[in-house]
Amino acid sequence: MVTGAAVRGLGDSRSPPRATVLELLFDIVYVFALARLAGRVADDLTIVRHSLLSEAGQTLLFFAAMWMIWSLNSLMASTYDPRRTDIQIVLLATMFGTLVLAVTLPQAFGQRGVIFACAYVLIQVGRPLYLTWALRGHPMREVSVRVLSWHAVSGVLWIGGGISGGLGRGVFWTIALVIEVIGAAANWPALGFARARRDALSEVSSMHLAERYNQFFMIALAEVVLEAGLTISFPGFSTLRTVTLVASFVAVVAFWRIYFYHAGPDRDTTASSAGEGMQLSRWASFSLLLIVGGIICLAVGFGQIMENPDPPIDWALVVVVFGGPVLFLIGRTYLEQLTSTGSRCRILLLGALALTVTAPPMVVLPPIAAVVTASSILAVIAILDGHAHRRESDTNPQL
Repeated sequence: MVTGAAVRGLGDSRSPPRATVLELLFDIVYVFALARLAGRVADDLTIVRHSLLSEAGQTLLFFAAMWMIWSLNSLMASTYDPRRTDIQIVLLATMFGTLVLAVTLPQAFGQRGVIFACAYVLIQVGRPLYLTWALRGHPMREVSVRVLSWHAVSGVLWIGGGISGGLGRGVFWTIALVIEVIGAAANWPALGFARARRDALSEVSSMHLAERYNQFFMIALAEVVLEAGLTISFPGFSTLRTVTLVASFVAVVAFWRIYFYHAGPDRDTTASSAGEGMQLSRWASFSLLLIVGGIICLAVGFGQIMENPDPPIDWALVVVVFGGPVLFLIGRTYLEQLTSTGSRCRILLLGALALTVTAPPMVVLPPIAAVVTASSILAVIAILDGHAHRRESDTNPQL
C-alpha cells in the first residue's frame, strides 16, 4: 500500500514517532558487527604486549566507523519517513554494505583493506548523494550537500588508506575518521556552500531518534548475554564459571536499570519540540558511543574470565572489566547535560570513581574477584540511583 507520505516529496515527509520494523532489521546486522568487534577486543587481550596499543587503536577505529554509519542512518530515518520506498532502499543498501564491512573486519588491515574502504565510502557518500538529489529545491538539501562534502573529503583518505596498506593505512583512515567526527560534532559546517537555513535543522523527530538509540542499547546489552552464554556452553558449568555467569546477569540488569531509570525515561525519550531532535543527534550520539563501547568491553572481559577463571589475571583484562562500566557511567551521565542538574549525575560519577579506585588491587587477586567486584558495584549504583529517582507509576517503561 502506498501511503500519502510515500507520494509526497522527500522533503515534505516526516518521520513517525515510533521506529519501524525495517530499522530493527537494520540493527540485526549490528548484532553480527558488534560480535566481530568483541572478537577483536578479545584478540587484543591475547596478543604480544608490544603491539597491544596498535591493535586496540585499530579496534577503536573500526568501532567508531561502524558507529558513524549507524548514527547517520538513524538521523536520516528520524528526519524523513522511513516508510517511503526510496528511504527503505537506502536503508537496505546500507544494511548490505554494513554486512560486507563486518565480514571484512578481521582482515581490514590486511588483504581486505580495499574492500573495507570502498564499502565504507559507498555507504557514507551514497546516502547524502541520494538525499542531495531527492531534495532538489528543498531547504534540507543544503544539509545533505554539507554532509556530502565532508564525506567526499574523508572518502579520498579512506580509499587512499585502503590502497596504501601498512602504517599509511592506519594514518589515512585515522585522519579520515577524525574529519567525519569533527564534521558531525560541528553539524557539518559549510565547505564552500551556503549556510543552511536555521529552520532546516529542526526537522529531526527526537521521539523517533530516542527510540532508535534505546533499541540499539538493548541490542548492545544482548552482547553481554551472548558472550557469556556462548563461552559457558562448551566447557559447561563449574563453580567459578557459574559465579561469573551470575555476575554477568547482574551487570546486564544494572546496565538496564541505570540507562532507563536515571532521571526517568519520560525526560529522555519523549521530547519533541523543534530543534531538540538535532540537539539529540549531536550529544546523545557521542554519549551512546561511550555506553555501547563500555558494554562491549565488559562483555569481552567477563567472557575471557569465564573461559579462563584460574589466576593470575592480566592487567589489561582488569582494565577492560572495570573500564567498560566506567565508560558506560560516563556516557550515561553525559546524556543528562540538557535535561538535568549536576546533582542528578553525582551517583553515577561516584560509581565511576569507585570502579576506578577498586580496579588496581584486582591485579593481585583471582580473576573471579574482578567480575564479582565490578558487578557488585554496578548493582549498588543501580539501587542507589533507582532510590534517588524512584518512579512509582512506570516500573517498565516503553522504548
